[in-house]
Amino acid sequence: MNGATHSPSRPRPTVPDSPSARRVTAAELFAGARELRIAHAGEEYRLTITRNGKLILTK
Repeated sequence: MNGATHSPSRPRPTVPDSPSARRVTAAELFAGARELRIAHAGEEYRLTITRNGKLILTK
C-alpha cells in the first residue's frame, strides 16, 4: 500500500469511461427491486441496496 487514504469528506475523482466498459444505472439494474443476483463463473453473488442507499456485493 502507498499509505494514501480516502477522506470520506472529499468526493472521489471521476474516472473516465473506458470504451469497452458498459455503463448502466443502479435503477436500470435493480428495476425497482432491492436485491440482484449475479451468476459468475459458476458462483452466485448478491448485490443489495442498503437502507442508506449503499451497494453491498456478497457471495
